[in-house]
Amino acid sequence: MYGDPSIIIPTENIGIKDNLTYELIPVEILDRQVRKLRTKEVAPVMVLWRNHFVKGATWEAGEGMKKKYPHLFESGEIPNQDTNSFLGTF
Repeated sequence: MYGDPSIIIPTENIGIKDNLTYELIPVEILDRQVRKLRTKEVAPVMVLWRNHFVKGATWEAGEGMKKKYPHLFESGEIPNQDTNSFLGTF
């Protein structure tokens, strides 16, 4: 028996590339921190990615994310700044 070609979903609609990968798109900033180094401070952000659960969120460089995805920083709301509240939920 052969499959029904009328029920095939085109991959263009869901963003899957020919090599079966997809683009990571950030959805939300979950947490922010300020890390003090010897000569400067860095501010990483925890990013929730589309098609990932909260457990798949990653820490990224805040400045780089702000330059590439400024819309994520426009809300003005700073979730749990200087805390690790999300780290304990994994």
